[in-house]
Amino acid sequence: MAEGNKAKQKSRGEQYIKCHGSRSRNITGSLVEPRHFTCTEYRKKTIMPTRKNLFLFAAIAIAVSTLFSCKNDAEKKPDTSAVKLDLKTYRIDKELFALDTNHIGEGLQQLNVKYPDFLNFYLDTIMAFGVHGNYSDTTRAIRESLHEYLTYKDYVNLEDTINKYYPDTKDVEAQFTSGFKLMKYYFPAYHVPRIFYLNFILTNHPSFVVDSNTVCVCLDMFLGPQFPYYASVGVPDYMAPHLRKSYMPVSLFTSVYNAAFPFMPDDRPLLDQMIQKGKEKYFLHKIMPDMPDSLLFGFTQNQINFCNKNEAQVYNFFIQQNLLFNKETMKITPYVNDGPFAKGIGSATDPGKPTPGNIGSWMGYRIVSSYMAQYPKTTLKDLLNQRTDAARFLDSARYKPRPQ
Repeated sequence: MAEGNKAKQKSRGEQYIKCHGSRSRNITGSLVEPRHFTCTEYRKKTIMPTRKNLFLFAAIAIAVSTLFSCKNDAEKKPDTSAVKLDLKTYRIDKELFALDTNHIGEGLQQLNVKYPDFLNFYLDTIMAFGVHGNYSDTTRAIRESLHEYLTYKDYVNLEDTINKYYPDTKDVEAQFTSGFKLMKYYFPAYHVPRIFYLNFILTNHPSFVVDSNTVCVCLDMFLGPQFPYYASVGVPDYMAPHLRKSYMPVSLFTSVYNAAFPFMPDDRPLLDQMIQKGKEKYFLHKIMPDMPDSLLFGFTQNQINFCNKNEAQVYNFFIQQNLLFNKETMKITPYVNDGPFAKGIGSATDPGKPTPGNIGSWMGYRIVSSYMAQYPKTTLKDLLNQRTDAARFLDSARYKPRPQ
């Protein structure tokens, strides 16, 4: 794609995502925080831990074997057969590129009748075309910006590829429906949003929440890792698991979760960020209980296998390196964000150590799962709405990594 046009369109989309974010409200009200064990003694020793205490704690944790698995196979999947849900989805990408480019204004008027509370928002806020409800073909916004979007060869070819890959979206919508039914089961007051499918021309925003009534899914970011233009727009190889159709439900429900339960990692220690990410992954497991861990975490199966086999080793690394209560952004964020490998644990070139960069999120999920096993009466609502003191949460979870 021509660099000038790519940069122009990408800046429009990124400007919306960065400046506006999401406007969704929390899906639940304030709830009572679950009871914790008293841990004053623990906090005194762990907030500013000594190396001696850390090694002692690691030795005890590794010595104790647990029978937890990444998924509790014995847990019964909730029956959602009584939950009534009519999911509304719209292929606005198809409808826009089907417009007669000699009479764009007329086509927009028809679309505005169909989507009166979304079309202008999409044209002006998300895409920044500046139409502002003036659907005349003589306006500069339509004559130049929108006309270019609908006729530029690379964008048209991208839409053609999307339509070949997604002649329909029935299979992913079946997964959306199943997930939203479980959302209604766990959060009865939750309002299921409508879904608009977009061609966001490779701006690397797979899905995002507009408000409590609208979620956007960008089909251009789910064309498979073999799609040649991902590399040209800077999508790294380690993001390959995120580019498949099978990852689309994970992307959507991750966006829904983050809009409902926002978390600002600024000045938070690694343990706090791990637990918050762990809550997110626990939520995804509840909403998509049949989905394999490799998809839920966006890892390769080899990375999942490594995590399961080396859990104690990984946890011991965080303790030995004094990382759990470290707040230095440059040191800790690679462990809770996607990356090529976990620094200090894995290697980008050693196939024997295929650690994911985001290994802290996986460990956070293990801690949260341990906590929920200790408090079986704690509901998903309780977990997600409680204010979490990271040290106390870890203490209450009685987390014990599985030994190698």
